[in-house]
Amino acid sequence: MSFGPPPSIYTQSALTAEQQQSKRRRKRVLGGLSVVLALVLGVGGWLWWGSGGDPGPDDPKAPAAAGGGRLDVRETVEKRPANQRGVMGFRFSADDMAPGERHEMPGTWATDKILAKGINRSLIGFRIGKDVAVGDEEWKLRLDGPICGVTRDVTGENRTAVLSRESEDASALCNQVVFVDLDDGRKVWQREVPVSKLGTGKGSPKESGGGQDTPGVALAHGTVAVTWGGGTDAYSMDTGKTRWSVESDSADKCEHHGAAGGIGLVVRLQCWTGDTYDGLTYKVRGLDPDTGATRWTYKVDAGIQDVRVLSTEPPVLAVAAADIGITHILALDEKGKHRTTITLATDAYVAECADETDLLATDDCPTVVVGDGQVFLTTSEQGDTIHNYNWIVGFDLRTGRTTEKFESGRNALLHPLRMSGDKLLALRDSSDHITPMGLVALDPRTGEESTYLYFDLPTEGWTLTSTELAHIIVEHGRVFFAARSASAPDNGDGSKSWVWLTVGIEPDAARKR
Repeated sequence: MSFGPPPSIYTQSALTAEQQQSKRRRKRVLGGLSVVLALVLGVGGWLWWGSGGDPGPDDPKAPAAAGGGRLDVRETVEKRPANQRGVMGFRFSADDMAPGERHEMPGTWATDKILAKGINRSLIGFRIGKDVAVGDEEWKLRLDGPICGVTRDVTGENRTAVLSRESEDASALCNQVVFVDLDDGRKVWQREVPVSKLGTGKGSPKESGGGQDTPGVALAHGTVAVTWGGGTDAYSMDTGKTRWSVESDSADKCEHHGAAGGIGLVVRLQCWTGDTYDGLTYKVRGLDPDTGATRWTYKVDAGIQDVRVLSTEPPVLAVAAADIGITHILALDEKGKHRTTITLATDAYVAECADETDLLATDDCPTVVVGDGQVFLTTSEQGDTIHNYNWIVGFDLRTGRTTEKFESGRNALLHPLRMSGDKLLALRDSSDHITPMGLVALDPRTGEESTYLYFDLPTEGWTLTSTELAHIIVEHGRVFFAARSASAPDNGDGSKSWVWLTVGIEPDAARKR
């Protein structure tokens, strides 16, 4: 692949912005909440191509890990940069995609030097600070088959796990787990994981002639846990040897159907009370990452159509009581006992999770963040396509009551991204593309907002701000917008397209390597 000339990076006129924005109107699962906001963001700036760079180990601006252990799941704490003016520090694009061409891009991970992406059956790492395409990678790890499971979890020494199929055949079994070093692309180890047939009962997918229960993968301290339907197997991060194995309970016909990691380890159980999906019920189980022993089990009420795990410590669940998306947030205590239920009024809040059509995404709910004893959600969008606004609202996990509210201001939308210590990192997404975008830190205890970066994106990068279409991650002072899949439009004339796949923004005048 090669690069064409760079697009114009200047701010679009209001008319052009409105035309472009109306074309990319985002899907909303839930509608609007009648609120009035008065705050208007009043900063301005341009987007330039940056020189690249990363904080060194002795730099006081370098993020510190919470927990800090090399076998812990990483929880970096970001520091406000000395210069809040954001510049483009990385771009990954393709300029030769044929009409209708599509590639799956599961998984996005960043370290202080590398941006890594899953693409079909490969993991590819790019050096941050460059303008790259496929072929410019720092490292490339070819897997046995297409990627069929990922986790957002990364360890303190920048390692993660993926699942892949056993061969290039798209229908091959998803039975390989690979633990990889994101800094150099080294395969630390690879193991074959068990499989089970789709539906109730034990058995091999090949013998039954049916499909395979979809496996899932998560990381907790020292452990790579893989759910495979018939149970959960755990492997040592250091050696890849089996640490423990837990089989599903045949008496209640429950399958291990996805896991969430981090400080704790929680497995979702999908239980069959009949022969159809209408009879599905759910349990959620907290496991000891070191031994696999059950710490607690929470049985979700019958009639729930979906369950996601928003947090493992403390345990927080998102459930769907209907087919319109997430309807309730359930907070549990450390023993798995119910603490409170937060009901999301119809048309009031946006609580969206990634679909599980191809991959299990038990903890992939990019519009909801848990931290500091609260769960943070956005209100639904108000106003028209350009002149819109919303709030981020915190709910106390003990009482279910609302706490602090953060206003987006006119012509902007706020999206929670992740916790950074006791602060909430959020994206301030510009609607008119005259007001710049921003990465901000919200303090739930004081209600204060601090701007970490303000920037703009060229038109080609606008769709990457959609949590439905892209991963948005913040790591080591940078914010990355990375496509979940690569698709080329059919222009009708057979011409090839230039598609932006990932953009990274960093503070201006970052120290050169």
